[in-house]
Amino acid sequence: MDRGGSTVYLLDTTQEVPMKFGILGTGTVGRTIARKLASLGHEVTMGTRDPSATKGRSEPGAWGAPSFADWYAANTDIHLATFADTASGAEVLVNASSGGASLAVFEAAGAANLAGKVVLDIANPLDFSNGFPPSLSVSNTDSLGEQIQRAFPEARIVKTLNTVNADLMVNPASLADGDHTMFVCGNDADAKGVATRILAEDFGWKDIVDLGDITQARGTEMYLPLWVRLYGKLGTAAFNLKLVR
Repeated sequence: MDRGGSTVYLLDTTQEVPMKFGILGTGTVGRTIARKLASLGHEVTMGTRDPSATKGRSEPGAWGAPSFADWYAANTDIHLATFADTASGAEVLVNASSGGASLAVFEAAGAANLAGKVVLDIANPLDFSNGFPPSLSVSNTDSLGEQIQRAFPEARIVKTLNTVNADLMVNPASLADGDHTMFVCGNDADAKGVATRILAEDFGWKDIVDLGDITQARGTEMYLPLWVRLYGKLGTAAFNLKLVR
């Protein structure tokens, strides 16, 4: 369905064939995505610079989360590998690294391993150098999504899921029965189709709007300063936008 130049997907969820997913990043967002996909029967590998060092991380995670060592011990169906091995073995990749490190993570993954792969870029270019609330390290005339696509032109980047917190990413039905909106954008129509199926079939998103090419990531990334202020006002991350037609 096309409305004013943007494609709108209103989808019902169905069962999907298991796939091989690679999650670039081992933080709270990466863990949440990995746990959800593994629970659905997908093969999931998380990428990190040094798997041995990451397995040994005993410091508590952000916001009271368990240490990675404890989390990994409790999630034995999820694999851990280098960024390069993770990218090489995956059918679909998820960029769950911090925005400031994303380009370096992709470099470590390797252009050859990324070529032809659908990459869900869920990172945001948040800059905490001046404290909270953060600013954006890139905005207005560029975006992190565009920077990644330019640096790795053979990867099929789809910007999505960066407008909500990790819990809502994988469980939109926990809020308003899932009656709220998720966006996708990217240069490759087939890649956006893959991303849309994952959003709908694996995570349960019902209202998915295709904004257009990867330059539209400027808009979804620049929503983050408002998101942060809404979070401060509401005292919870359990909120999202609903596009009312």
